This record gives sequence, structure tokens and C-alpha cells, in this order.
Amino acid sequence: MSEEPELTAAQLVVTVPQPDDSGANTLDRYDWQAAMAAADGLQLYLKSLGAEKRLRADEDRRILCEFHEDWVAIQGDDAELVSGKHREESVGAFTTINQLADDGGIAHLFLRWHALSGKPTCRVATTAGLAAGEAQKFETTIRSLRAQRLGGLDIAASAEHIPYLKKMHSAIRVYGAKHLPKSWTADGTPALSENEQLSETAHFLSMLTIQAEEIRRSHLVYAAPSMYAKPVVEHLGYDVPPESVWNAVHGIFRTRMRAAGPRPEGALPPVLAYMTGAGLPGPAESERSLSARIVTMQDIDLAVMTAVANPSAYESLSSPMRMSRAAVKMRKGDCSPNSIERGEQLRKDYQGYWRSRMSGDPSAMAERDSLRRLLLRISDQNDTPDLRATEPWGAELWLKFRDATDEIAADKLPAGMDSDLLLGGIVDLTNACQIWFSDNFDVAAEIDRVRDRNNGSATQ
Repeated sequence: MSEEPELTAAQLVVTVPQPDDSGANTLDRYDWQAAMAAADGLQLYLKSLGAEKRLRADEDRRILCEFHEDWVAIQGDDAELVSGKHREESVGAFTTINQLADDGGIAHLFLRWHALSGKPTCRVATTAGLAAGEAQKFETTIRSLRAQRLGGLDIAASAEHIPYLKKMHSAIRVYGAKHLPKSWTADGTPALSENEQLSETAHFLSMLTIQAEEIRRSHLVYAAPSMYAKPVVEHLGYDVPPESVWNAVHGIFRTRMRAAGPRPEGALPPVLAYMTGAGLPGPAESERSLSARIVTMQDIDLAVMTAVANPSAYESLSSPMRMSRAAVKMRKGDCSPNSIERGEQLRKDYQGYWRSRMSGDPSAMAERDSLRRLLLRISDQNDTPDLRATEPWGAELWLKFRDATDEIAADKLPAGMDSDLLLGGIVDLTNACQIWFSDNFDVAAEIDRVRDRNNGSATQ
């Protein structure tokens, strides 16, 4: 009876069940992990394109999401388990080996690596740095052991690195206690000695990389397109915003992280899936069952080409902009967004005041006309040649209006009127094109121009 071929790292990843559930992440951390997996996917895609700038027919690089670890990069027979750990800046850098084993996820990575027969390489991608002292010396130990493995040497820690190897071994036993390999327990057959466990730990560390000081989630929306998508766009030679390509690719990874990608069989039921005499599923069949979690290079290529063909569809939505005549005129005069927003709210309050007064007060119309003349006089008094000498002057005029309305005595105003409502009246006259915060211009054309530039995102 012939022996079955030994499974590769890539085959083990898709056939060996997960020893435990990694647990749920918060939405923000999940989105950051999807972004980091997308960055890995774009790196594999860039390698796949090669000098010919196109994928080979047999291209098999892919990313497996949320299985065994946060994601797994697969190429041919090789696989790399990746644990993504987002740490806020306020938490600080990793300072100890215990922190790296627990919060840094290295103990969990070891357990997954061991369950997969020690074949995949491993990586921790984290926003945190490594503090001087124990953490950095541990990373030096990793580099030393990795160099031995890559150089084809026997893997053994030097006297300088043994203390850090032993500390990680102890940390794995503590933070991975619930899921330790059977051979690491007293019930193991055989049970490994401490030296043999240290040897396995050293072999694991030789296959580990710590990718520290990654971009934090608060900066992703601004920095990720230029950091991760721009190299692909430039390599392909397309004149499209990297943001569009990034959003298209990132969207795929968000979906696959939820295991919500398309399946070849759709939602069809598993008819006759486990017939008598049927064997265990092989690597190919196991991988098909994970298709909703997998992003292939072909998936990324399709997303990139779709974004290139229609970049505006994948641009981030701009924040809604005020598009009233008053807001556009104030913006043209370089008033701040806060001033514009305040002005718009005060304009609504001013209009509400007069709606209430006009509904049953016969003197309200005369008082409103008198107040309008007062506001136009304030505008005329403050709109001086000295003010207009320096462009833009709208923000300074707004401050002058604010001060002028504050100085008007309450007994000079209609009942219930205050300085804020007066300022709302200024903005209402601005909306009626009776007050300007810049030289006159075609307001309707400017609204159309800004609306087009803002992809139609607007607030009246």
C-alpha cells in the first residue's frame, strides 16, 4: 500500500480544522485588519503582474481570510499565517515578551503553526512599535534564528539569545495553556522534554516576522491609497486616482473577512455530500468550501480593472457641503465651515421667528421691513474699500457683522429678537443676494460647479 504524499503548508491550511475560534473583533479593528489584508493582497498582485503587467493563466497566489488566523497568504505550496494587532497610540509600544505573546498574539500564532505541522511561516502585523530593551532584543533573537534557517544551518539559539527564547517558551505555556499541543503536556505520547519544547519554540521563531509600526486605522482613509494602491496604479501605467483602486480592492477584503464572498455552488444544498464509502475531502475540495473567504489575484485584477474603467464609482463620498446661495457666497469669501454652519442654522431660526410672528401679529410685517433696513445699513457700513483691499475678505466681514449685531441694544429690536437672530437675518439677506461676502459672481453656476466636483453630495 503506497504512502500518501505529505501535505504542503498551503494544503494543511485549508484541510486542518481550526483548533479554536479566534473570536470577534470590533468593527474598527475588523476594518483595519481587512485593510492590512488588502495591502498584502495588492503586494501579491504586484508580484503576480511581473514585467508583462498581466496575470499568468496559472497564477495561484491568494489570501484566505479569517481562517486559522486573521488572514493567510498562500503561494504555491507555501503559506504565511498573519495575525493583525491594532494598538492605539496611547497604549504604547510592546515592552516585554509576555506582552508580545499575549496582546501581540504570538502565543496564538505558535499554536496554529504547531497544529499545521510547523510548515507555514508566520507574521505579526501591528501598529505598535518594539520598545528598547527586552522587546527589541527578542526581535534580534528572531532575526538570528531566521538567518540560521534561511542559511540551511541547524537552528540553535546562542548564549546571548537563550534567555529570550526561554521567556517566550514560558509565555507560550502560560498564554496558550488551554490549547497546548498534546506533546507539551504530561499526557503526551510521547511528552516532549523542556529542551525539546525549546527546540520547537526556536524553530517557530525562525519562521516568525514582526511587522511593527504599521499605519493606524485613524490614518487609513488618507494614507492607504498612496501607500498601497499607488504602486500598482503606477506599475500598470493608468491615470486614475489610487483612491478608487484602493476602495475597490479594500471592499473585496471587507466582504471576504465576513466569509460573505460568492460561492461556486451559490446557496444550493449539499445533496449526497456524505455518501457511504465517500472519503474525507482532499485539499482541493476543502479549499472550494472556503471560497467565500478567499481573495484570488483574479479577484483583485477584476476589482482594479473595474475601478480603472469607472474610477468615480469608487471614489470616497465627500462630506455633504452646504449648497444654499448663502453658504456658497460665504464659502467664496473664505468663511470657515464652522461660520457657514452657524450662519445656516441662525438663518433657519430667523425665518422661524418671523413665521411665528407673521401668523397672527399685524405689526410683524412693518417690524420685519424695519429690521431688514437696519441689517442692510450694517452691511453698508462695514463693507468698506479698506476691507475689500485684501482678498479674500468675506471672513473678516463676517466678524464685523458679528460684532455689529452684538452692539445693538435689545430695546432697539423687535420683542424676542437677539444678536444671534440678527446674524441669522444677515445670512437670510445673503441668501436673497442682497449681501455679499466677495465680489459678485454667478451663484447658480458656482453651485453647479461645486456639486459636480463633490459628486452630487450636498446639503441645502
